[in-house]
Amino acid sequence: MTSSTRTLDAARLSPALLFLLVLVAAAVAAPVLAPFAADAVDLANRRAAPSATHWFGTDELGRDVLTRVLTGARVSLAIGLLSAIASAGVGTLAGSVAGMSRGWVDDLLMRVTDAMLAIPRLPLLMLAAAVVQPGIPALIVLVALTGWMETARVVRADVLSLGSRDFIQAAHAMGATPTRVLLRHLLPAVVPTLSVATTLAIGRAILLESTMSFFGVGVQPPTASWGNMLYQAQSTMSSEPWLAVFPGVFIFATVLACNVVGDSLGQVPRRQNA
Repeated sequence: MTSSTRTLDAARLSPALLFLLVLVAAAVAAPVLAPFAADAVDLANRRAAPSATHWFGTDELGRDVLTRVLTGARVSLAIGLLSAIASAGVGTLAGSVAGMSRGWVDDLLMRVTDAMLAIPRLPLLMLAAAVVQPGIPALIVLVALTGWMETARVVRADVLSLGSRDFIQAAHAMGATPTRVLLRHLLPAVVPTLSVATTLAIGRAILLESTMSFFGVGVQPPTASWGNMLYQAQSTMSSEPWLAVFPGVFIFATVLACNVVGDSLGQVPRRQNA
């Protein structure tokens, strides 16, 4: 990779990563940074336009939209991050076991993966959420259980590719157990691939939660998330557009930043093992 390419990667990565770090910090500090209490209702200022007092305006109950965006960021980011980590864990387990075992175990795991990939994820999630009516923890589990397949496939491909490398063959020749080979040599080698897959999964999970909440089967009011803020604003988009614009912009910017970070990490050369 040339120095110009590295500079270009840094130029793309730094703003996206900085945005995500600032957003996470703002979400964690939302109770301190938010100008009003999260559940503060002001019926005298219902649907107020953005102003010096309410930077993002107010909603149909007079609640400050900036406060709800910051509060909703905690929910949307938590669902995105935790479900992506969980799906990465399930996918890594399935992919590494398939790549190490091969034979009928590999065939079985990959056929299950293919079957899951053949089912449209969003309709499946919406159907499951409509039946279960999940809270936030259950929603994280649902998103994770329907999002591990891509990670499983890329981890399996890396394990199969690395399995023929000299350092893996040397470890086997020295009597290392399959578990030690996997934990000591293979998994550290797939960390770059896993980092890319997890980063991209965070953006997909945030988008999925937002879509589900927009259709009324995700995070339920009065708990705020970016998706259910859009759901509540859909009937007044023409008269009070700020109710939809601000959460929509945050969804777009966050998913874009996650994709840019993931794409930049994917261009980092993999370290060669001795």
